[in-house]
Amino acid sequence: MPADVNSVVKTYDVRGLVDSELTDEIVEALAAAFVDVIGAHDTSIVVGHDMRDSSPRFVSAFTRGARARGADIISIGLCSTDETYFASGSWNLPSAMFTASHNPSTYNGIKLSRAGAQSLSADTGLFEVRDRASEYLLNGIPTVDTTGTVAERDVLTDYASYLRQLVDVTHIRPLRIVVDAGNGMAGLTVPAVLGTSAGLPELPVEVVPMYFELDGTFPNHEANPLNPANIVDLQHAVTAHGADMGLAFDGDADRCFVIDERGEPMSPSAVAALVAVREIERVKAKGERDVTVLHNLITSDVVPQTIRAAGALAIRTNVGHSLIKDIMRETGAVFGGEHSAHYYFRDFWGADNGMLAALHVIAELGRGSEPLSTLSARYSPYIQSGEINSVVADVDSAVERIREAFEGRGLFDTLDGLTVSSTDRSTHDLPPQNGENREFWWFNVRASNTEPLLRLNVESGSQSSMESVRDEVLALIRQN
Repeated sequence: MPADVNSVVKTYDVRGLVDSELTDEIVEALAAAFVDVIGAHDTSIVVGHDMRDSSPRFVSAFTRGARARGADIISIGLCSTDETYFASGSWNLPSAMFTASHNPSTYNGIKLSRAGAQSLSADTGLFEVRDRASEYLLNGIPTVDTTGTVAERDVLTDYASYLRQLVDVTHIRPLRIVVDAGNGMAGLTVPAVLGTSAGLPELPVEVVPMYFELDGTFPNHEANPLNPANIVDLQHAVTAHGADMGLAFDGDADRCFVIDERGEPMSPSAVAALVAVREIERVKAKGERDVTVLHNLITSDVVPQTIRAAGALAIRTNVGHSLIKDIMRETGAVFGGEHSAHYYFRDFWGADNGMLAALHVIAELGRGSEPLSTLSARYSPYIQSGEINSVVADVDSAVERIREAFEGRGLFDTLDGLTVSSTDRSTHDLPPQNGENREFWWFNVRASNTEPLLRLNVESGSQSSMESVRDEVLALIRQN
């Protein structure tokens, strides 16, 4: 029986266990199908890959399938995911990035984009690719008369130079920054962007490297900074080196997490609020009047409040990077932020770029004298639970229990799951600077697309209120 492509094609990308789920045969069929669906028979496709052991052979399989259908391949070799977005955007070509992001070494996958770094998801062609690939697995891939060519091209220097043009950090005060690359692709991109390895001028930044060796077995810890256990080494290193800040990247280096000088995490919502202000101010200084910024519904309320206070329109979205990229294009939003540390930039073709977000934080910290903990506190007035996942046999029944328990106690919203709020949050302003937080709460429960899980996020103006709501909702979710 042919391999089952349905098991590896997800809502936003392709991902699965190497060999048992994701095979050379599937990758070759997906490549041929991708060429057909996006009409790339007579054009080039940018292909890059991360440091996983299986990535080079999957690139070879993809190249065979794409060339068989007439597409040319431009291989950019080892790279971060946002490097492929840079190549796709600047060359206006479709792209394929081989990575499983933050997943363990036993996984791999493909992030596919149309020309201009435009996302390809279930709703915009990815399931069409899946279905055509299934046909090719059954019947074989028909080869065109003139197969495609292969060329190699390096983009690291151009990528690093472009990011430095977007955020100027040449005149900041000297900073010491510890960077944990997690043996992922930041070990290649950080020395190029913050250092001189790509031939760019030296910055007033001293980088203290951690786990920069590219190693797809992740010998030190998983390249998933969203898990607190994976940033412990970085937290200790920041304080041990007396550093001004720390940065942790995931495996494909498209997400970045920030640690302050005390070794404490700066929430992705706080980062989003800080970057939003900088981007709003930047484009307003150029004469833009109607400025839009996106945030997903799980970010702290400080994000939309900060956006509104800066004189821009805040648009709330579902969770999901492909969806947000599409809305970035539709609205012309200058920036978008997610609670998961995905940050999107209009000047980066609407795609996400953790390195670019890090540059904004560095620039903001470096232009003043206050420590990062002060900046972080300014954008962290509320108490968040973080995302709590629960295995639930019957998701619908659990949500109905929550709905019944909170009927009459709050406002209901069904954008991306169920959100219940104690007050109308759209009318809230930023809290006073003296730290007096209003007594409010909200929570969101939403089902996983791929597992029998309910995800809970809670926010409140006080620790006790957050804990009370969190515990009540968790008890309802986990009720037998």
